[in-house]
Amino acid sequence: MRIGIHTSTTGGLHQAALRAAALGANTFQIFTSSPRMWRYGPIHAKDVEELRRIRAENDLYPLVVHDNYLINLASLDEAIRAKSVLAFRQELERAIVIGAEYLVAHPGSYKNQSVESGIHSFVGGLLEAVEGLDTTGVTLLLENTAGQGSALGSRFEELAEMRRLALPQTSLKIGYCLDTCHCLAAGYDVATAEGLERTLQDAQQLLGFDNVPVIHTNDSRGALGSHLDRHENIGEGQIGLEGFHRILNHPLLRQKAFVLETPIDQPGDDLRNVNTLKQLTTGMQLV
Repeated sequence: MRIGIHTSTTGGLHQAALRAAALGANTFQIFTSSPRMWRYGPIHAKDVEELRRIRAENDLYPLVVHDNYLINLASLDEAIRAKSVLAFRQELERAIVIGAEYLVAHPGSYKNQSVESGIHSFVGGLLEAVEGLDTTGVTLLLENTAGQGSALGSRFEELAEMRRLALPQTSLKIGYCLDTCHCLAAGYDVATAEGLERTLQDAQQLLGFDNVPVIHTNDSRGALGSHLDRHENIGEGQIGLEGFHRILNHPLLRQKAFVLETPIDQPGDDLRNVNTLKQLTTGMQLV
């Protein structure tokens, strides 16, 4: 199984791979630049070479890049939309350069428009961003959201519609990344056995699990349907250890890459979360 975590690129991209390996992960996620700034720093060829070498030596696959939090391809604000299109294109270019298999993106906000209009705005921005770009080697993963405010993508139907509209107009491969915290907060009860089965049936029917290679594996501080996007350490939130035991060992999910985005409130929380997932995947239920 693929168990991983989001790691810092402080000191260079290759340092993120070293940190993942040190935590015992065999997959990982990174930002290629600050997620809260429009400006992107350079990527150096030597750093990319080191990153590739360390990944190969430590079997760190796949590499997932998460896009900039500021990007909103669905925005009606012309300035924000222009910045978002440029930034998203740069995210794709950077993911391709470093050899990442996946780029995870939040669909954005439909503020001052309907959900349907927001979906069309997002697809239009996406197509503008990828125009003329050779995206061979990378797959875009649309991430489900907690449904806070006017965020798009909290319902599987919305994600499916985005992909349906975009695919005929681009060569970019598009799939999905499901976040366990966001699922629960949006009203998908992944914490109970019955709720998980219903959620997976919906996801299979609407998204297709062949299109879901990555699971963001986060416990939730918010309750079912709270729309609160607050991640919690594994077993300390509303999903709980039993919930994650079911998720990690479900036959539809075991071949996915499970990537933690849990908080580090205390030193060693990252290692504890990785180890907890590993123990749960062996069939052990932690007490």
